[in-house]
Amino acid sequence: MSRRKLGRPFGWLWASYAVSAYGSGLGFGALPLIAVLVLHAGPAQVAVLSAVGPAVGALVAVPLAPWMEAQRKRPVMIGADLARCAAMASVPAAYALGWLGFAQLLVVTAVVAAAKIAFGAASGAYLKSLVPAEHLLVANSRFESTNWSSIAVGPPLGGAAIGLFGPVVTVLADAASYLLSALGITAIREPEHAPQPRRTDGGRPRAGGLLEGWRHLLGHPVLRRLYLNNLLVSGLIMATEPLLAVLLLRQLGFPAWQYGLAFAAPCLGGLIGSRLAPRVVARHGRHRVFRVVGTLRVVWLPGLALVRPGVAGLLTVMAVELAIIVHMSLYTPVLATYRLEHTPAHLVSRTLTAWSVGQQATTATLTALTGLLAHFTGPRPALATAGLLILATPLLLPRTTPQDAPHPTADTTAPTATAS
Repeated sequence: MSRRKLGRPFGWLWASYAVSAYGSGLGFGALPLIAVLVLHAGPAQVAVLSAVGPAVGALVAVPLAPWMEAQRKRPVMIGADLARCAAMASVPAAYALGWLGFAQLLVVTAVVAAAKIAFGAASGAYLKSLVPAEHLLVANSRFESTNWSSIAVGPPLGGAAIGLFGPVVTVLADAASYLLSALGITAIREPEHAPQPRRTDGGRPRAGGLLEGWRHLLGHPVLRRLYLNNLLVSGLIMATEPLLAVLLLRQLGFPAWQYGLAFAAPCLGGLIGSRLAPRVVARHGRHRVFRVVGTLRVVWLPGLALVRPGVAGLLTVMAVELAIIVHMSLYTPVLATYRLEHTPAHLVSRTLTAWSVGQQATTATLTALTGLLAHFTGPRPALATAGLLILATPLLLPRTTPQDAPHPTADTTAPTATAS
């Protein structure tokens, strides 16, 4: 599928996503680093910064979802980008004036988390209207490849920039990337109609509108399985990251550059998987992708508990991470496309918000539980436990072939404009 066939508006949306993704890659982990290096925060404060801020942001995002359904999506995306830009830019400004404090970092993480969820929900809705249904998988594959390439390139460059220019330079670059993203979205000239949310009871909004996203996900027989499976898979994989950091850096004595290489280099596998997704679906069908690739993305995680010192251990981590990422990057755009196709237009923002909030909450919970287990048993047994638990997650994958046509509850009369 050529870029011309997806259209100039999609090109601007993709470029905007790319510039903010690479900016976030450069600034990855910058706020906890600033807390440690500038504010001399201890482990407990860093843990609070990593968990509480995003949790508060997720709570703030929930009531925004019904409001977003009735808005044009481009202004919502622009507002979310500007909010993230202002929040991140406040950090170097306060640092320069000598006013930076831990409370400000907490507020910044909460604002960024809420704005990220809002942007994702609005862009998902916008993509659905911007790109024809038959091209959604190609579009989602391009977003996925951009995401993985930014993770592969951004953090190593960000680490080098921090070493050369100080701890706040990558935060400033991240803020600038959101501003550029907002400008790119502003350049889209495709007309967008304001959607009209469905109303009942004489024009009053539906009761329980805040929960409509979860009701749709849990009420759809295939989406329910995909949602619960993804919550556990993503949560367990993310929960292993701090455990692996302790194992590699503290117990096995890997130098920091090797630790960074072990995670950055395999991310290039995301380019392979995401680009293969349309071809694999065309040849084998979505059901086989969900069942086979959905299983293959989890079978490798137990290998992390077997890591040993030296080059062999480094290669083990890289091989496991590469296998996970290739299969995740192939699976994710197929999942994102199916989710958009089977969600009515008037529920897309709430459904994507529910998906993101649930995923964030599950990841935080599983990270806390595995961290507690590691406190009593050490990181290796905790890694083994997470690896064994994730082997049961394929049981949640759909057993019947999902229909390729949009779900019959989709609102075909609603405005056709959305993004992922």
